[in-house]
Amino acid sequence: MNDLDKVYAESVAKDYMPKETNKVRQLKKLDERAKLPAFISAMTLGIIGTLIFGTGMCFGLGVFGTGAVFMIVGVLLGLAGAAICITNYPLYKKLLKKGKEKYAFEILELAKEITGEAQ
Repeated sequence: MNDLDKVYAESVAKDYMPKETNKVRQLKKLDERAKLPAFISAMTLGIIGTLIFGTGMCFGLGVFGTGAVFMIVGVLLGLAGAAICITNYPLYKKLLKKGKEKYAFEILELAKEITGEAQ
């Protein structure tokens, strides 16, 4: 058997072996798990707020219609969209803090194991 066949056989066998979870990989996953809900909610709320604000701008500038009624609707939608965007960052910070508190113990213990302090 030549060396190339041996390397190929080992690479195929590696695909079928159970994957070992590395502690650094576990730490990254825990960090993502702590931060992901805050990020998703901030992006969703930011997109929704921006779309509402933009719709209000379109009404206010006469893109969707003309007249005083459309102007008033546009201003109200614009204010609502701006209010959503303004509350987005404090909500993000609150959710991020909550996620970090939830996983803090596990992350700190795993980090101590990685750095070798807990022996």
